[in-house]
Amino acid sequence: MLPASLNGQVAIVTGGAGGIGLGIARRLAQSGAIVALADLSLDAATRSAAVLDAEGLQAAPVAMDVADEAMVEAGVAEVVARFGRLDILVSNAGIQIVHPIEEYPFAVWKQMLAIHLDGAFLTTRASLRQMYRQGGGSVIYIGSVHSKEASRLKSAYVTAKHGLIGLAKVVAKEGAAHGVRANVVCPGFVRTPLVEKQIPEQARALGISEAEVVRNVMLRETVDGQFTTVEDVAEAVHLFASAGSSALTGQSLIVSHGWCME
Repeated sequence: MLPASLNGQVAIVTGGAGGIGLGIARRLAQSGAIVALADLSLDAATRSAAVLDAEGLQAAPVAMDVADEAMVEAGVAEVVARFGRLDILVSNAGIQIVHPIEEYPFAVWKQMLAIHLDGAFLTTRASLRQMYRQGGGSVIYIGSVHSKEASRLKSAYVTAKHGLIGLAKVVAKEGAAHGVRANVVCPGFVRTPLVEKQIPEQARALGISEAEVVRNVMLRETVDGQFTTVEDVAEAVHLFASAGSSALTGQSLIVSHGWCME
């Protein structure tokens, strides 16, 4: 039985309607949290919240484009007005688009950074105001092994994921006086639709088979040739969210089957 260590806490998970976000939301809710599924698609968030409700968990949908300042402010305010507090922000929303640097469209570059970095900043800023008022909270960014390493064709993604570590360190320093911690979870490849989409894209761009992309690009550096799972990531998020010590802040935890080691 999972421990109910987050009883009474309220969490926002961006990109929470599916994939890693939904897995994180489920894990936090299993530990007693009330979880707001913030997603670009309110319909998808509503369906996912209903699934969690049917499992006996507490979840609510929230419409949010993380790159839209007004929507972020309204979404966070909606959660606070409904539940009276905000204890955990999981900044998870993201996309992936691959191009060689010399062919990378500037509009796509800006889109990638807007979702990953602007979104992290906007949701953090809105959440910190409430966390500061109530005297504490936990901000958790979903980075990547690409927060530490680089891969071909992913210039915007690697840049954005590196940036999340810098943002977390600043939030950890500024938030300490208010009881707020900030950390980053850095997964390896998780076989979500986002990754499934990359396999044929990289096969075309690199001129290799899809099987070779999986074996020689995605999993080559792991110790056991295994994908990271949604549950692996969710457990790492839960670790940061439920930590009872103010010492655990400004850190990044790699969850990648040994792909990257520190």
